[in-house]
Amino acid sequence: MIRFLSPSLPWPRFRNVLLAGVGGFLGIALLAFLTHQFAMPVLIAPFGASCVLLFAAPSAPLSQPINVIGGHFVATLVGLLLHGWLPSTWWAMALAVGCAIGLMVALRVTHPPAGADPLVVFSAAPGFGFLFIPVLAGSVILVMIALAFHRLNGTEYPKRTQ
Repeated sequence: MIRFLSPSLPWPRFRNVLLAGVGGFLGIALLAFLTHQFAMPVLIAPFGASCVLLFAAPSAPLSQPINVIGGHFVATLVGLLLHGWLPSTWWAMALAVGCAIGLMVALRVTHPPAGADPLVVFSAAPGFGFLFIPVLAGSVILVMIALAFHRLNGTEYPKRTQ
């Protein structure tokens, strides 16, 4: 049993711990500031989880810009379409999440935090404009923050493909 409860990740360097926390803070702080200052909602809860990947694991395939932006876009689109066609029931929410995951995998834009986007759609019942603001605008801004942050601290992002 101890094997299942033991961390599999190696001990991180203090620099990585600090950069992950500061990056997550800056990403959410800027989105929250823009939301407050310009009355333009660009912050949704799944972006907090996106920050974990963007700032704690920037070289992971699921953290790359196409995955963050494409994953949120695809998952939200699926959520909006199914919410428009189906009743707001437990099985419709589950179907939306399953379809979003399948489509993200098929399109090679898998981003785990985006799996929550259909749940946000079913819970908040936003209009179709939600796809563009906050989802598309917010995910693009978040990736731009990550690009600038990692460039300033010398971390490779996005990861170059061979």
